[in-house]
Amino acid sequence: MTATITALSATALRAHRDELAALLLAVVDGGSSLGFLAGLDRRGAAAWWDSLLPAVEDGSLALWVSRTGGDGRIDGTVSWYRETKANGRHRAELRKLMVHPAARGRGTARALLAEAESAAARAGVVLLFLDTETGSGAERVYRSAGWTEAGTIPDYATDLEGRLHPTTLFYKQLRGAHG
Repeated sequence: MTATITALSATALRAHRDELAALLLAVVDGGSSLGFLAGLDRRGAAAWWDSLLPAVEDGSLALWVSRTGGDGRIDGTVSWYRETKANGRHRAELRKLMVHPAARGRGTARALLAEAESAAARAGVVLLFLDTETGSGAERVYRSAGWTEAGTIPDYATDLEGRLHPTTLFYKQLRGAHG
């Protein structure tokens, strides 16, 4: 099934906040920390989405959702945050690529990633970067999408239970990649 990818405005983010909170909980409950610890609840997940509203409103954070199933539910997200410092406005950090555990294996992550990359290039971003837990399935997604590994940082973040894990840094140069 093909994913339908949609950019979210601040208004749409408010409207879909509870659905997005449920997605975040499902992904975290499925073992992906995404910066959260065990015990994340619906209120905490909804508050996290609410915390993104100012950045979405001012345009520094671009956010997309996917709908892959026939039910129209949001089953994935990705975002990028554009650097606001004068010497870094050409780059953005890819954040929170997540796909509901029940929707994995359908190309949703790749479709979200491709849309984020394409939109970044259209916006004049020439460099995207990210970090992901070393050894995670996400590493395979980024490598297969042409991202370059920049290195690994030991003991970078904790998993859901608070144990330290390394992270792998990736980047992708977009200049000339999208027309």
